[in-house]
Amino acid sequence: MRYSSIPSAQLVVQHCKAKKIKNIVISPGSRNAPLTIDFSEDPYFKCFSIVDERSAGFFALGIAQQLHEPVALVCTSGSALLNYYPAVAEAFYSGIPIVVISADRPVYKIDVGDGQTIRQDNVFDRHIGYSANLRQDVSHALPRVKKYAPEYLSGGSVEALQEEVQQNNDEELNIALNLALRLKLPVHINVPFEEPLYDTIVEPTVTADIVQDTDVNEWDFSEIGDFTDIWEASAKKMVLVGVNPPNAVEQRFLDVLATDPSVVVLTETTSNLHHPNFFTSIDSLVAPMEKSDEADSLFSRLRPEILLTFGGLVVSKKIKAFLREYRPDHHWHIDELKAFDTFFSLTHHFKTDANTFFKYFMDGLRSRASDYYAFLDTRRSQYEARREVYLGQIPFSDMLAFEHVLRNIPNAYQLQLANSSTVRYAQLFDLDPSLRIFCNRGTSGIDGSTSTAVGAAFYSETPTLLISGDLSFLYDSNGLWNNYIRSDFRIVVINNNGGGIFRILPGQEETENYETFFETAHEKNVAHLSAQFGFEYVLANDLTSLKDRLKDFYKKSDTPKILEIHTPRILNNKILLGYFDFISSRRLI
Repeated sequence: MRYSSIPSAQLVVQHCKAKKIKNIVISPGSRNAPLTIDFSEDPYFKCFSIVDERSAGFFALGIAQQLHEPVALVCTSGSALLNYYPAVAEAFYSGIPIVVISADRPVYKIDVGDGQTIRQDNVFDRHIGYSANLRQDVSHALPRVKKYAPEYLSGGSVEALQEEVQQNNDEELNIALNLALRLKLPVHINVPFEEPLYDTIVEPTVTADIVQDTDVNEWDFSEIGDFTDIWEASAKKMVLVGVNPPNAVEQRFLDVLATDPSVVVLTETTSNLHHPNFFTSIDSLVAPMEKSDEADSLFSRLRPEILLTFGGLVVSKKIKAFLREYRPDHHWHIDELKAFDTFFSLTHHFKTDANTFFKYFMDGLRSRASDYYAFLDTRRSQYEARREVYLGQIPFSDMLAFEHVLRNIPNAYQLQLANSSTVRYAQLFDLDPSLRIFCNRGTSGIDGSTSTAVGAAFYSETPTLLISGDLSFLYDSNGLWNNYIRSDFRIVVINNNGGGIFRILPGQEETENYETFFETAHEKNVAHLSAQFGFEYVLANDLTSLKDRLKDFYKKSDTPKILEIHTPRILNNKILLGYFDFISSRRLI
């Protein structure tokens, strides 16, 4: 085995190994050569090579999303680091631990006109759990250090000064990596290297001082009785669940919530929680009330006395608008770290995980007689019946395509949803409980959906399906530029030739400016991209061809597959808005 001759490179790799960070996503470069050498030479690590740093960031995020453990990113100096920012922001708001390790030029070469240099320290500022800015070794490239930064060598011998550098770097690395492990947040480690960069040795010259995390956050549940009393006295409790990993909450707790007549549980496809009594299509529930002549009366009846939330961000704009207008008396949020005041009514933050909270909260809990659940359940039956009628009479469109695609996903698949229209259409339908569903809802961007799905699929025990709109897929086409895509990976691209979701928003939708700058109409397809990246490609442009393509789409193959579905650009917004009008109508079915 070879090791870089640079002490700080050895140190970084030793710390990662000690903290069991096994997966390393490397983008090619020269300045990061010392790190690349040490990571790739050690068989402990699984190293991935991803050229595009923006794609690499989301690829790493996808792996971390699935394994629930930190994944390291390694890049060269300069603008390469900035391309990680979208993935870092998504990781920050989604609570996913990625460790960004950036190689940097020496401080004395920053802002002097040297090539490939930017101000890399603290570059992620307010979207990072911790920024560790390591000090440059003084024992490496000693003649250059003497020439360009003689002040580094004042105050002691080279050996003593290098010991101080290592002590500082050990401390910074322990803080950063322990925080990533404990709080599930991204961290940034910036490592300055002086040339030469490629020299290697056969034995390491340093030994890392490893400090394992001992900080245990014990939740004080002594006050739980007061909240239990409030809960039992309330006749209207709403539980709203955002993004949640599969199997994260024990079913016995969910069963208690589901069978209390004073409780309604609202979930989304990304909640990954299931019970026949849960309400899954939030917008389909709220829209008929919103459009009713008795909207205020209905919303007043729906307004919860207690709102209990956990999980990540919520997709439904309608439920957010409702709860901001008809605020609950109490809003309690469960999360070990964050409590976003999404509805401007937060009254208490339980700093623990959902299972721990429910373990103590439900001990001896009594249900309350109420018609709150029954009120909403009746309205669900109405919209479900109307939805079936509506789907049977609309022409081929985004909505009909989504309905058929979602209904035909094989059991136990991992489903990755792109943002914008894709994740919103998915909320309108009931998906099989065996599916494991993910979407980058931290920042809700379209920029890394494909890369995330490819990374998430790598370690998945089951096949993966990515459903994406055309703009999201084209935007992140570099997500297919790697050698890690499994043959059972599947992509469905709904191509309506632009950002059709903007047509449901107010605006001049038939003007040239609208089509160019909002909808971004185009005539691109994905056939050539499919061929370039080695995917089997099939096309559907009506309901008959879609049904036919889906028959073979999930069958075993030697290569991954892409199904492109062409839908009309102009019609989709009218059908989607018409759906909410139809299920809100008082006409008999």
